[in-house]
Amino acid sequence: MPATPPNGTGSLPASSPGTTEATDDFTVRRHTAPSGLRYTTTTGRLVLRREEIRDGRAHGFLPKAEIFLVAYTADDAGAPARADGRSRAQKKAVPPEPNRRPVVFAFNGGPGSASVWLHMGLLGPRLVDSGDVGAMVPAPYGIVDNPESLLEHADLVMIDPVNTGFSRVVHGGPADEFHAFIEDRDLVAEVIRLWVTRNNRWLSPKYLVGESYGTLRAVAVARRLFESHGLAVNGLGLISPVLNLSTLDFRPGNDTPYALHLPTYAAIAHYHGRHGNRRLEDVVRDAEDYASGDFVVALHLGNRLSKRKYDAVVKHLAELTTLSEAFIRRTNLRWEYMEFATELLREKGLMVGRIDGRFAGQPPRLQESHTWDDPSLRAIAGPYSAAINHYVRAELGYASDLPYEVLTGRVQPWSYRTFEGAPVDVTQDLERLLVDLPELRVHVDYGYHDGATPHYAAEYVWAHMNLTAQSQARFTHQYHEAGHMMYLKPQCRSAQLEALTALVGATPPAAG
Repeated sequence: MPATPPNGTGSLPASSPGTTEATDDFTVRRHTAPSGLRYTTTTGRLVLRREEIRDGRAHGFLPKAEIFLVAYTADDAGAPARADGRSRAQKKAVPPEPNRRPVVFAFNGGPGSASVWLHMGLLGPRLVDSGDVGAMVPAPYGIVDNPESLLEHADLVMIDPVNTGFSRVVHGGPADEFHAFIEDRDLVAEVIRLWVTRNNRWLSPKYLVGESYGTLRAVAVARRLFESHGLAVNGLGLISPVLNLSTLDFRPGNDTPYALHLPTYAAIAHYHGRHGNRRLEDVVRDAEDYASGDFVVALHLGNRLSKRKYDAVVKHLAELTTLSEAFIRRTNLRWEYMEFATELLREKGLMVGRIDGRFAGQPPRLQESHTWDDPSLRAIAGPYSAAINHYVRAELGYASDLPYEVLTGRVQPWSYRTFEGAPVDVTQDLERLLVDLPELRVHVDYGYHDGATPHYAAEYVWAHMNLTAQSQARFTHQYHEAGHMMYLKPQCRSAQLEALTALVGATPPAAG
């Protein structure tokens, strides 16, 4: 198998047309950022192989998947040349200094989402010119420089899991093999291990940044890397986090999500002008207090709740969410997010977004009571799709006739068979990491208007983790008046990048 050249330089041959043998097909280009930073991009599909043993016999190191990634590496990040007066022959015998520049591995979630959102919405040197709610840029959209790119402080590797982006299983492989928690975790961990090994970056500070399901993946991958390979990460960036899926699961008998979504309902109602002149912070705090107090008690009491107390709960919920008392009674105090999304602005013929509740649009049917249609995703899908399809070809030099899968359902159904009926929960992995890696730091970003991964659900998870005071001090938390992709809002993007810059700059210097 061809090896990726050190530090992403050089080029590798693509597979010949009509062949089934998978080979790496990286394209390499050099660039200069407006800041003057010179950097190299290595774009293409990395072939992952696995040792096959069947019936007690070895069958070789066989290709299993072709994973699309874009790696950004600074050209002048290495150690300075030695000036010690030795001869040329002597200097050749000196091993090269390790590259100490931090490297960030990033991916989105879904499952089924490519890394384009973090890649061209937040971290990379080029940004989608999408605009934000109320001022979206019309087609054909555009791409602009990102003057605050994390590349100014760390190398970046953007990873697309199988069947997202241009990533696919190899010819003849099981199409759904990696559509599962464990298989996906192990695949992404192997991409990182292989990239670190080929590019001689074992002694570089290493960070994982994930969004949404990508936060659950980031924690699981970090644990896998350390347990299986001794590869320690220095920090985690968790954007719109969900580490315990039961906090979002509205199945009968699980009352917890109904309470944890309440502050998000109140925040979105506030954005749409339904709380008058009250401050957002005050509205959210009132909803949080009620969600963790009388409301959760009422939910747990069920039909044991007296009529007087039930009426009081209905009245208070109507004040916090601005939904009608009739709706709240009809749902028996329990409604899913998409029911809220279609109900809040029903009198205006609108529904609000799930990914970002600041957005509003006409539902498929005006009488809709539950739909997975999302006006916020409809608003941003076009700009991001256009940007990544242009960027990889025109600026990074990588050509493929495959469709770039930005957000796909082809990974469904996604298997969680590993958990055998238990909640899908990686908090114990994070607890263990914080013990095993005493310098590990965690940064968390939340959006108040995020209906997909509500901030109060994440706070609930932290509150139920077994963390010492010292471990809690290694977390930083940042809240944004925006949605799931809070970086759509320029002020939020700047704040996020400032915090992530602090994260990657917080690693103590190596001993010696």
